[in-house]
Formats: sequence, C-alpha cells, structure tokens
Amino acid sequence: MAHRTALALEYHLVSYKRTWRASVFSSFALPAMFLVAMGITVGHYIDERSTSIGVPYLDYLGPGLLASTALQVAVADSTWPVFGGFNWTRVYHAMRASPLTVGDVLRGHLAFVTLRVALSSIGFLVVLALFGALHSWWALTTPLVSMLLGVACAAPCFAFAARTETDGAFAVLFRVAVVPMTLFAGVFFPVESLPVAARLLAYVSPLWHGVELSRAATLGTPTAWGLPAHVAVLAVWCAVGYVLAVRSFTRKLGD
Repeated sequence: MAHRTALALEYHLVSYKRTWRASVFSSFALPAMFLVAMGITVGHYIDERSTSIGVPYLDYLGPGLLASTALQVAVADSTWPVFGGFNWTRVYHAMRASPLTVGDVLRGHLAFVTLRVALSSIGFLVVLALFGALHSWWALTTPLVSMLLGVACAAPCFAFAARTETDGAFAVLFRVAVVPMTLFAGVFFPVESLPVAARLLAYVSPLWHGVELSRAATLGTPTAWGLPAHVAVLAVWCAVGYVLAVRSFTRKLGD
C-alpha cells in the first residue's frame, strides 16, 4: 500500500517540477512584505499604544501568519487541483486504470499537499528568523504543526472538491470559511476580545489551534488549552476529513 501511495505522490512531484518556481515568491517574498506592512509599520503603532498582548506585535503576528499561510496553501491545493483531477485532466481516472486503489490516489495527493504546506512553512520560518521574531528552539517544530494543520484543512476540502459540480463553489468556500477564519481565529488579535458566539466558532476552527501551537513554539510560551488538546482537535479534523474524502473519492472513482 505504501509503495502504491508513493507512486501516486511521484506523479504530483514530477508535475511540481514544472511549477515550483512560482511558489518561491509566495513562500518568501509575500511573507516578508506582509510582515513589513503589518508587523513593522502597523505593529509599531500598536506597540506604542497597547501592551495587552505582552510581546512586540511583530513577534505576535508572525506565527499567526505562518499558520494562516499553511491554511491557505492547503485549501488552494485541495480545491481546484482536486476538481481538475476529476473533471479537467481526469488524472484520477487514469490512475484508477492502473493498479492504484482509490486510497492510493487520495493519499498520494494528500501527501503532496502536506509537503507543499511544509515547504511554505519552512520558507516563512526563515523569514521570521531574519526578522528576529523567533524566541525559542521550539520554533523548529512549527513545520510539523503546519503539516498537521494542513491535513486538517486539506482532507475536508478534498471531500468537498470531489463532490462539487462546479469550481465556482471554491470562491464561496474562501469567502465563508477561509477569509473569516483568517480574520477571526487569532491571527491578528486574541480571540478573547471577540463576543462569545464568535469566540466559540474560533475555538472550533482548525486555524485557531494551529495559531496557538505555532505562537507557543516561536515564543516559547504555553498554549491556551495545552498541547494535547490542540493536537487532539486537529487530529479529529484530519480523521473526519479523511473519512469523508475516502467516501467522496470512492463515489467518483468506484471501489
């Protein structure tokens, strides 16, 4: 099974060889520009007027942006590419014509998305180091956190992309899920300042748990709920999303 999954992964890696250069910009230049725009300029304004977060705003914002980048990479690579695999290139059908099973096809692509998230998080981590925003050796674990967060977000998106009839649904997904999570899941400010209902939604979202773990790692501070609780919530998202994705892929590709 692992060998066949590796073969499915190999297809995506070979395809990525033709497009990897474009991802370098998003992994390094965009985080640097965003950190300058928000962490330094806006952050200087916040640091002068508020001490409620306890650390410089750049140090607070950086790990939040790292986690939100993992979210966005995971969702982007798990929507249009998956939909295209079924409806445009039909590469999934070609794989199923080989000895690969539905599980092999799904796991191979999901592994590739996880690798993409890891590479993006490593690039962001390098940028944070250059800005002096890392304060603990635990920061080296943030790519692992990003990978867990990536699977937690990607697996449900695989299921959604396999079942939707039009790629226009992905724009709605970004508007009603990705953007609200990015704005209100602790990336830019503590969720404790939100109303109770909005705070509960943040606690349910995978991004808040990824942000808490990433921020704790880069700052060397405890997490809000403790490490096991955050990991457990993300693991539930991964497990449920994977089960739904298997069912959706099986429905499309057969047993």
